[in-house]
Amino acid sequence: MKSFKHASILLFVLSVLFVSCQHKAGTSQKDNVKIIKGLYSYGPELKSFTDCEEGREYWVADSAKTLELAYSKFNFEKPYEPVYIEAECHIIKSDSLMVSSDFDSTLVVTKLIKITKEIPDGPCNQ
Repeated sequence: MKSFKHASILLFVLSVLFVSCQHKAGTSQKDNVKIIKGLYSYGPELKSFTDCEEGREYWVADSAKTLELAYSKFNFEKPYEPVYIEAECHIIKSDSLMVSSDFDSTLVVTKLIKITKEIPDGPCNQ
């Protein structure tokens, strides 16, 4: 009976630890989401984003499937015309076997907030 009581307590403690670790893992995923602002260019061979503040370039993966659609609605005559975007995203390491390997990191866009041809004054418009 005593060993059953100890086993039950141990099982309870392990369950609490497991649930708390799972909760922390889910929280860190949400903490990884950030809002980006900068210039996006799209064409047949390249999808890139330039962070105007840092000057870093990223390969872009459009997981929301709205960024490329919104860009195409501008009906540019030539590809790769830059537009200003604001979007929710997270950053991952680029796959070394794909075109994105030319970039250190890939920006995975999860939600498009704003897209415009008008590039605002400031570091993006230099």
